[in-house]
Amino acid sequence: MWDQRYDTDEYVYGKEPNDFLSAMADRLPDGRTLCLAEGEGRNAVFLAGRGLQVTAVDSSRVGLAKAAQLAREKRVHVETVHADLADFPIEAASWDLIVSIFCHVPPSLRADLHRRVAAGLRPGGMFLLEAYTPTQLAYGTGGPPTAELTVDLPSLRRELAELRLTHALETVREIHEGRFHSGPGAVVQVLAVTD
Repeated sequence: MWDQRYDTDEYVYGKEPNDFLSAMADRLPDGRTLCLAEGEGRNAVFLAGRGLQVTAVDSSRVGLAKAAQLAREKRVHVETVHADLADFPIEAASWDLIVSIFCHVPPSLRADLHRRVAAGLRPGGMFLLEAYTPTQLAYGTGGPPTAELTVDLPSLRRELAELRLTHALETVREIHEGRFHSGPGAVVQVLAVTD
């Protein structure tokens, strides 16, 4: 599905970073950064432009090729890794920052992924996430086709119990991030840190 979605000259989610990521950028640590389900690379390229050492992982080779092209265009370096998040090894205590922007996976995988994310952060490391909540289905302005693939804040609090949430919010905001995220969106936003 994702190869087909990305198989166009257009950057279907745009070339600019996610609004929440951009708003939180000054609070994020420098260093080794992992972007999950990074697609066409807009967030990874933004972070690389701020001097971070960025690895972008995605299951779509087409998306990653566009991410590499965007990095060249912006004259930054992003390492791209083609992998399914179910199989991607997140090394323990290896990352200063892990970013998950609209990474929607089934609940069982999500819980396991978030466990690995928490373990993968170095002391003082941060995890930033924005995702659609079940309420988003009523808006029809982007995101997964089923509620099962969305997430709410109580679920994230459980799944990220090993981290301290310094920002945790469910809200509806205007999202204009490419053709597939356009209009009011019901989202959950988290910034979490290891102690």
